[in-house]
Amino acid sequence: MRTEFTTEQLADPRLDEANSILRKCVHCGFCNSTCPTFKLIGDELDGPRGRIYLLKDMLERDTTPSKQVVKHLDRCLSCLSCMTACPSGVNYMRLIDEGRSYIEKKFNRPLMERLFRNALALTLPCPGRFRLLLILSGLLSPIKQLLPERFRAAMNLRSGVTRTGQKQRTGNGNNRSSASSLPPESGRLSPSPLEGGNRKGAVGLIAGCVQQVMGTNINSASIRLLEQQGYQVHLLSDPPCCGAVEHHLGKTAKSEKRFKQNIATWIKIADELGLEALIVNASGCGTMMKEYGHLFRHDEALAADADRVSEMCRDISEFLSGQTMEFRSVEMNNIRVAYQSPCSMQHGQKIDSQPLNLLQQAGFDVQEFPEKYMCCGSAGVYNLLQSEIAHELGKRKTAHIEQANIDVIASGNLGCIMHMQQFTSIPIVHTVELLDWAASGPEPFQGDTRFPLDKKSNTL
Repeated sequence: MRTEFTTEQLADPRLDEANSILRKCVHCGFCNSTCPTFKLIGDELDGPRGRIYLLKDMLERDTTPSKQVVKHLDRCLSCLSCMTACPSGVNYMRLIDEGRSYIEKKFNRPLMERLFRNALALTLPCPGRFRLLLILSGLLSPIKQLLPERFRAAMNLRSGVTRTGQKQRTGNGNNRSSASSLPPESGRLSPSPLEGGNRKGAVGLIAGCVQQVMGTNINSASIRLLEQQGYQVHLLSDPPCCGAVEHHLGKTAKSEKRFKQNIATWIKIADELGLEALIVNASGCGTMMKEYGHLFRHDEALAADADRVSEMCRDISEFLSGQTMEFRSVEMNNIRVAYQSPCSMQHGQKIDSQPLNLLQQAGFDVQEFPEKYMCCGSAGVYNLLQSEIAHELGKRKTAHIEQANIDVIASGNLGCIMHMQQFTSIPIVHTVELLDWAASGPEPFQGDTRFPLDKKSNTL
């Protein structure tokens, strides 16, 4: 693609990178074939190729974008499916992120929209504030239908608390010990003792912001699996947020400040505790953390540490796939599993086969389903900002999965789990919950009447 940035513009490293990305595009349109919004809407400007033209024009002209331009760019999920399909290596992720940052600086959104986006940035990255928000949404539930659509969409996700909330599940199976707390100011949990004392090393598990409120069971399952492999596990709950929420909202100054705090804190903890990896079990967070090295490549004071954090970051399925896993002797191949690969996992981190292989190794009957590359519509806070499109994608995804005649859906991202469970009666759990169950952990479906395990040939 031919570009016309001025010499002065190219002196800005961000625009210089955007220019390099744009020039790789050859207008082939392969990206449109896998773009969820293009498939739903059919408008060229709601596909990657059209958005690339909009971004090029907006950044080159350096003018205030129109409402129409903002509308089409806002509709992008950042699912990154286009990057997997692109034969030219166009890094669309970095290009659309630059566009969002530009829009946030140049475009004056309507008041209610600004307030809503600011509320997301202020609450989601902070577990304490998010807990208060959940309480408030519970109080408002009787009048939910009177609220604006975006607020109703947010409250629909609250149902996730009932299944993935803070109450720890117990089950038949051998419940291995979990971490115990250090003093609150430490911001992390100490490891529990390992049976037999056969330790391979120490790792940190990123607790997450929303996940440490609504998905503590996922973190507990992750700890048990890692401990079974002989690792001393430190649950890192502070800083709570990777910065993805603010980054994808275009709030660059806030996200960069958070990135810097995270890098400094995690490097200090890694050195103090001798951590060999930072384990992430929310794929969106992993994709963001693996970008730290690139984002700060020009920062002489931070480049080395940022790159080190990115190198240490491992999705838990990525990390466990390199281990020798041992699962219970009871066969679990009567449990039919559909694995939903989160976009940030398969397209952002290029992790696709590892979770499938682990589930198969554990004995589950893993089923394929159509359009597995398509986004479910969660996409961070997209399902709150573009609820109508997200709703259609969620219904489409779960309809395809249900065609596979399966018992349970596994996913590697809490956001996908919470979003999809609105559209299906099939139970949805995190991949590590199934792996933990197969490795003698607690049953993840306990109390879920939608999954009658007593009718299975191998009741566990």
